[in-house]
Amino acid sequence: MHWAITLGRIGGTAIRIHMTFLLLLLWIGVSAGLRGGSEAALANVAFIVLLFACVLAHEFGHILMARHFGIQTPEVTLLPIGGVASLERMPDKPSEQLLVAIAGPAVNVVIALMLVIVLGVSLDASSMTRGLASIDDPRHGILSRLAAANIFLVIFNMLPAFPMDGGRVLNAILAMNMDKRKALQISARIGQGLALLLGFLGLFGNPMLLFVAIFVYIAAAGEAAQGDLESMTSTLAVRDAMESKFVALYPEETLADAVDKLLATPQHEFPVVDHFGKPVGLLTRDALLAALRERPREASVMDAAQAPVPSVRISDRLDDGLREMTRAGAPAISVVDADGRIAGMLTMQNIAEMMMVRAANPDWKFGPRPG
Repeated sequence: MHWAITLGRIGGTAIRIHMTFLLLLLWIGVSAGLRGGSEAALANVAFIVLLFACVLAHEFGHILMARHFGIQTPEVTLLPIGGVASLERMPDKPSEQLLVAIAGPAVNVVIALMLVIVLGVSLDASSMTRGLASIDDPRHGILSRLAAANIFLVIFNMLPAFPMDGGRVLNAILAMNMDKRKALQISARIGQGLALLLGFLGLFGNPMLLFVAIFVYIAAAGEAAQGDLESMTSTLAVRDAMESKFVALYPEETLADAVDKLLATPQHEFPVVDHFGKPVGLLTRDALLAALRERPREASVMDAAQAPVPSVRISDRLDDGLREMTRAGAPAISVVDADGRIAGMLTMQNIAEMMMVRAANPDWKFGPRPG
């Protein structure tokens, strides 16, 4: 994620913080300082730091449960609106999806109980209201507000709408009793309906609900699209989606040769192959243009190509190929046959076009056609 810095690692997961989160701390500190002085500023910044420590613990609830099912999480990013754990994938079984989704809010429940039972923090209805509406008010205790905030995180995250955990819980429960794709469509519609309700309430109450409603509505639509992609890729092989007609480059060719092929074809990504047909690099249009600014036209394409190049086998599942592309951060990867020779290219553009075909005709069958 852009504009994020890495603070460190916990168990192989990078802890990143977005620059806008630092701006939030600055705004909280200045706002409290103008009203109550330096002591109030320090207290409110401390509260926000503790609150986001709870958010980080929430995300690690998801992460540790996902690891239990063999799913890794390369990073977690703290944003002003909360935390985002980048799971490599969601579990295949709905029961496992349910456990991963509910593990985060469970952490917040434990934190709230520890504050109330172990530390003796008082938590009545009025402290709940103060904790949610007056987080920058220095007159209220930090621990009381922190306990209230954790309860609020549980309630908010369990709303049955994506991207909140409640949306994933709802989807997992539905998927236990029906087709996964249908379950996702139903849970996405419920989330969008909730978003419309929040937006309606925001018109007559808290304007912040309007922003939350827009965010939830867009996230629900995005989750439905992501679900359609996963549904499609899980039933296809790489051979069904790869581009079999492509132009390759050879290591001895120059940047000038690459420009000629760029202008003569619709390709944006070019595999670089040796004379045995095995991929040794990948040259993208952006990398080519960047090289042209710094290198002479006679420079080798390998001076600008990404190497070693990621690849998948022609018989691999399409969702595995898509994960490999995501892991490599590449817009395309080479598809190789059993002997390691290039047989095609798997590109994000081609997958996007498949999604558009699926949207136009949900029953369209991809892959080789009979006859």
